[in-house]
Amino acid sequence: MHNPTYDCGFDQIAARSSTRHRVSSSPFGEQDEIGMLNLMTDRSRADALAAADAGTVFDLSVDYHVGMPSWAGLGDPTYQIWMSHTPPGSVNENVLGLGEQHNQLVTYSGDCISMYTHTGTHLDALNHFGLNGAVWNRFTAGRDLGSRTWLKNGAEKQPPVIARGILLDVAAAAGVDVLPDSHRITAAEIQSVLDSQSTQVRIGDVVLIRTGRMLRWHQGGAAYLANEPGLDREAAVLLAEAGAMIVGADNVALEVMPTVDPENWHPVHTYLLGECGVPIMENAYLEELARAKLWEFVFVGAGLRLRGATAAPMRPLAFPIRPGALGTPAA
Repeated sequence: MHNPTYDCGFDQIAARSSTRHRVSSSPFGEQDEIGMLNLMTDRSRADALAAADAGTVFDLSVDYHVGMPSWAGLGDPTYQIWMSHTPPGSVNENVLGLGEQHNQLVTYSGDCISMYTHTGTHLDALNHFGLNGAVWNRFTAGRDLGSRTWLKNGAEKQPPVIARGILLDVAAAAGVDVLPDSHRITAAEIQSVLDSQSTQVRIGDVVLIRTGRMLRWHQGGAAYLANEPGLDREAAVLLAEAGAMIVGADNVALEVMPTVDPENWHPVHTYLLGECGVPIMENAYLEELARAKLWEFVFVGAGLRLRGATAAPMRPLAFPIRPGALGTPAA
């Protein structure tokens, strides 16, 4: 089977014409709000789905629970869940006014959640980070920010993603379970992993980076969040210029923390989101993919349609590629 078909030229890869410290205009037009997700076509999605071996599925998401690691250092709320309706409460309070007999018969439960939208496995929208008061496609806070949310580039605009995905297991290539704290993944290191796995980044790929950090997920916030290993800007440039449609990782912020850039405290985010129009996935669970050494796969995922939001929770799935499909060797 042929590779996924993307109706684009090299001039539609925004990273190839980006300007440092300035957000980019979209090659897809002045009204574009989804950036490189425009690379998907009906044909590319159909090709990817047809190539999937649906007999095996890998869940790339984490579960949500009270106490889970969460980016709360800047005052954002951690994940909380509480019940708004309980079976005995319905009986004791009679909130529906139906009486004890009816309330005893029907066992009714309900709950609510509260959290930062960047909690758990999620996909950043293109209004999450920008430069000099502007975000992707040069939408500005002065013109395009409402009283509660951005009016442009919101999470609800991002379509479901069905594409070829690749896993770059940087930790395994380095011979460790987890990369050291604040390990800076360079472009040379990314290229070395690509070569060692006999993998290449194709236009429209979802590229997922394994640092091993997810092995600390259940140790709690500090062990998982502090001083994470991650990409530097040059590594992000390599992936974006190769045509990556999404770049993600098994850590909280994709990029190395703290930053090595003296001018920009989040340079990979401002580059990928603001300059390149490449959404970022964070807190991806990649351990099962890594154990299976599934370097190439069919990726399927859709975020919640949160209007104006800077991110949305996502439950991404990966399926093995049938032999001979999407350019993989035939059995």
